[in-house]
Amino acid sequence: MCDAHVNTISGSSKIIEGSRRAIILLPKCTKFVIDDTLFSTKSQRNLLSFKDIHINGYHIETMDEKNIEYLYITNVECGKKYVLERLPTFSSGLYYTHISAIEAHATTNQKFAKPHTFTI
Repeated sequence: MCDAHVNTISGSSKIIEGSRRAIILLPKCTKFVIDDTLFSTKSQRNLLSFKDIHINGYHIETMDEKNIEYLYITNVECGKKYVLERLPTFSSGLYYTHISAIEAHATTNQKFAKPHTFTI
């Protein structure tokens, strides 16, 4: 991995420390394997792309419930659609949930032991 800078609202910063495989677990036990995630101990949030969701065999759709928008992560088995996860939205339009790391191949840091906020 070469040096990488990320543009943020406060300017360009070298926050990417490497890349590696990540396995994450969402609250209702939906598992994602992402082979080339970017790693940063300075990051307070994590992003998951729609591509990562699709590569893991899941589908997405949005739904309004009582004037609140949700992102549904779904799976189709034997012709029947199942809603696996229901992620609410922030007022900014980003969807969020909490994740747990279930496998790590890196130097660990205590702050990664607790669940992370996960934003799509």
